[in-house]
Amino acid sequence: MAQWNTLVGADISGHCQPESFTGTTLQVRCDSTSWATQLRLLSSSLLARFDTELGAGVVTKIQVLAPAAPNWRKGYRTVKGRGPRDTYG
Repeated sequence: MAQWNTLVGADISGHCQPESFTGTTLQVRCDSTSWATQLRLLSSSLLARFDTELGAGVVTKIQVLAPAAPNWRKGYRTVKGRGPRDTYG
């Protein structure tokens, strides 16, 4: 995780950051859904680069996490239904 910027480059590291490394799975959070899709497409080439730079079997899976969605709940009580946007149509 400390070598993330040098391993993936400035473009990817500017939009995707590693969150945790458990066993051989690296979890990466992206700042947009388009970058999450891009990272999923690049995962096989990134795994090959990790095998070359870090050693075989250190990282075997990249789990891409989408950006965190905003929470629309305000206060302690909530009503089941469509939420705050139910009057939009």
